[in-house]
Amino acid sequence: MTRPEDFMHEALNEARKALALKEVPVGAVIVKDGVIVGRGHNTRNTDSKITSHAEINAITMASEWLKDWRLEDCSIYVTLEPCAMCAGAIMQSQIKKVYYGALEPKFGAHVSTTHVFDSVNQKTDVFSGILAQESAQLLTEFFQNIR
Repeated sequence: MTRPEDFMHEALNEARKALALKEVPVGAVIVKDGVIVGRGHNTRNTDSKITSHAEINAITMASEWLKDWRLEDCSIYVTLEPCAMCAGAIMQSQIKKVYYGALEPKFGAHVSTTHVFDSVNQKTDVFSGILAQESAQLLTEFFQNIR
């Protein structure tokens, strides 16, 4: 796997795990040197923790795997535009590249509500719209089913 779409497919697999738990279907993977070192999906309801977003769960796994909180040589692939909390965690963990799928108009912190990745001295490259339609479709199905 070397293309962003390949890793985004893995993030979509994580989102489907969240969906199976009746959680908002968001998934993330963290990659270092072409290898997935962290995976996560939304588990806020399952864990009863507001911080159990896909990105935070993936960062936690990657940090444990690499035995370092610094993930500076890593990239994160997430199915939904990160919120401010997750964008902050991504920057604090020193991840340099962020790839995401669908926009999050209510809480998205890249372009939708604010520009967190542009507001600090650390350089974070952000690439949006990777398999956005597939990511958005999972979310649409989830929210249609709970209404």
